[in-house]
Amino acid sequence: MTAAAMAWQGRVFGSVADVLRSRGDDAERGQALVRLVLVPLLCLYVVPKLLGSEDRAEIWLKLTVAYLVAYIPVSVLLYRDIVQRPGQFHGRRLFGMANDYFCMLLAMAVGGAATLPVYATLLWVTLANGLRFGPRYLIGATAAAFVALGITYYFNSYWRENPDMVLTLVLTTTVVPAYVLTLITRIHKAYHAAMEANLAKSRFLAQASHDLRQPIHAISLFTSVLRDAGLGPREVQMVDNIDRSLESVSRLFKSLLDVSTLDSGRVTLKVEPVAVQQIIDDVVRQNSQAAQRAGVELRPVASTVWVETDPSLLATILQNVVNNAIKYAPGRPVVIGCRRRGQTVSVEVLDCGPGIAAEHQPHVFEEFYQVRERGDRDVEGVGLGLPIVKRLANLLGHAVALASRPGHGTRVALSGLPIAEPQLAEREQQVVRPASAMDGLRVLLVEDDEAVLRATASLLESWGCEVDTSTTIPETFEDCDLLITDYDLGGGVTGKECIGVVRNMQQWNIPVVVMSGHDADRVRDELGDPDIPLLTKPVRPAELRSVVLASALDARA
Repeated sequence: MTAAAMAWQGRVFGSVADVLRSRGDDAERGQALVRLVLVPLLCLYVVPKLLGSEDRAEIWLKLTVAYLVAYIPVSVLLYRDIVQRPGQFHGRRLFGMANDYFCMLLAMAVGGAATLPVYATLLWVTLANGLRFGPRYLIGATAAAFVALGITYYFNSYWRENPDMVLTLVLTTTVVPAYVLTLITRIHKAYHAAMEANLAKSRFLAQASHDLRQPIHAISLFTSVLRDAGLGPREVQMVDNIDRSLESVSRLFKSLLDVSTLDSGRVTLKVEPVAVQQIIDDVVRQNSQAAQRAGVELRPVASTVWVETDPSLLATILQNVVNNAIKYAPGRPVVIGCRRRGQTVSVEVLDCGPGIAAEHQPHVFEEFYQVRERGDRDVEGVGLGLPIVKRLANLLGHAVALASRPGHGTRVALSGLPIAEPQLAEREQQVVRPASAMDGLRVLLVEDDEAVLRATASLLESWGCEVDTSTTIPETFEDCDLLITDYDLGGGVTGKECIGVVRNMQQWNIPVVVMSGHDADRVRDELGDPDIPLLTKPVRPAELRSVVLASALDARA
């Protein structure tokens, strides 16, 4: 195979791979855009040739010129319709293809030798239809090309006088699309095999993350109970060390679950007006302990700006960026704030750490890539934080950029957040409530994992709660003030059914707390009640305590 042929094959493979990754309406829009350019260029070449032809079939010449010129506004209308009504409309595609081939047929059939180069356009359009729309369209387009060649041969005296040329065109129209069809079929198979392998990886990550979260969740709760068991200073320090290690493992599993959720395509956007300061405050609060241990001072910059975005995904993005800054810039301040840029906002995180060398910066958003130099200290994590940031930013339609100078620090900026009007209803401020509100609180705890059940019950009892436990939806139980349930209870039963049964038996909307190790967005959608608190495993004891405390006051209000 020649170098030119290899290069052409590489371009074909690349084009097919791009099309396979794109949506059908994007492919149709691309074809319509090519038509907008191609039809005027074809007219500029063919019309002068026809008007200057010595073959004076006046009526056919006039009809052909009129059709070619009229097809320009038709192409514009086709493109406009695709933009306004995106989607896969086969009738619209066939209409465009039929007009394309009729246009090229007229040019070749009415003209003589001068319009022979139109055949190159015919072959290009045939291959483009196959590459954009798939094997069936390639076969149909090739059949249309053969029809155009046959009619041209019948009406064009120059073609009849040169049968060897016509045979060459027919062979080219046979061999090239057949070769491209083989490439498309192979790439389809390879693409689907790669997609299946990717989905299998995502399923494995999701299942492994969930299965490992359960024991880690239980260990975290047990250590919290152990800390309040009258230990000496040395033992308390050991418990703290265990907690820190569990926190690191918990972050790793959260990253794995985030990746598997993104790979599965289950992430749904819930764009709404949100105060940037609320998101920043939440992220600072969640990272305060980790920052304190690392000697990092988190410095949020006050802001009153509101933006249109998904608050949950924005919080996840900032959480990953701030966590990276704490890990790689220990003992240094980290600034979190935002800047107005016209009608958009840029949310930025700046640290005063060692910075990132120039050769590493193009790769930091690649999965599992870690900046490591000889003699560097070990840093927790597997290189998923910034890749998740990049993918979530793309999903939201925002841009993320990293700038760093070795020895001066790193800045990560999320830009393109549209400014929104401030909302009148500010989020209710959290109030610190006395722990005595939980004394005697009757809790029904439903959890299918025995270890997690024992750990959660022990922790609740240490806070003064009276706990009734069950591994399935209980048929009978004592009156209770609060229901805490896992979401996946086994046997196809979920926390949603558990909530319905318990509330029906209690005859009132008993407060509920749901815990889950699965995708939080999926669980929230299935619950269908935004007022039910949802805690993602492994749950931090302080987080559980805060939610139970709030529910206790609601139950006794």
